[in-house]
Amino acid sequence: MCGRYAASRSPDDLVEEFDVERVDVPEPLPPDYNVAPTKPVYAVLARPPRDEQGRRVDDAEPQRRLTVLRWGLVPSWAKDASVGNRLINARMETVHEKPAFRRAFAARRCLLPADGYFEWYGERKGAKQPFFIRPHDGGILAMAGLYEIWRDPQRPEDDPDALLWTCTVLTTSAEDEVGRIHDRMPLLVEQERWESWLDPRSGDDADALRSLLAAAVPGRLEAYPVSTEVNDVRNNGPQLVQPVQPEGPTGEDPMF
Repeated sequence: MCGRYAASRSPDDLVEEFDVERVDVPEPLPPDYNVAPTKPVYAVLARPPRDEQGRRVDDAEPQRRLTVLRWGLVPSWAKDASVGNRLINARMETVHEKPAFRRAFAARRCLLPADGYFEWYGERKGAKQPFFIRPHDGGILAMAGLYEIWRDPQRPEDDPDALLWTCTVLTTSAEDEVGRIHDRMPLLVEQERWESWLDPRSGDDADALRSLLAAAVPGRLEAYPVSTEVNDVRNNGPQLVQPVQPEGPTGEDPMF
């Protein structure tokens, strides 16, 4: 699974990296080296543009946008937002058929930019070694995501806070070195497939959509041990992604 990740890029960096046409970010998020469920995160998505009166132009080309979502998907039919606390990941193998995800998979797909993500290795609860997994070249990960728009029934329709935009990370089986740390990993979308993945009009063929996704090619990612400070969501800062000597009775790296 993917339960923590790091995201330090600025909106300007993401606009350039993802060729964003519109920025819907009221206030930039600070760099976050310990992104946890329910936190606000940047997302890249595509939606039809609107005319001068604010009406959606459905027959126009979708517009690529940078926006902020809350991590933990709340389906549109949910009675309250707390269900999102459990829906931080969606399995690629079943995402097209699960009631919580299938509508979003068909029409509301996004990219979730990340510097890398964390996984924990070990048998004993509370004594597992955290690892940071990132691209060898220091580039950005475009994690495959879904988003939903949930209306709070307790708020009036004209309340600007009545709509809650949330997201989830798609995962797959992990292979190569990453699979020795944890058996699941985020799905990635390669740059040449971003347009097809984001296009909300291309949701009729679940198999075609899933073919756009892939685990990282062997050797693309590197994994190294980091401080157990990351275990506490209250800790933050670039020190959380710096390599450390693995903690344990021998001081030896159990993986590599």
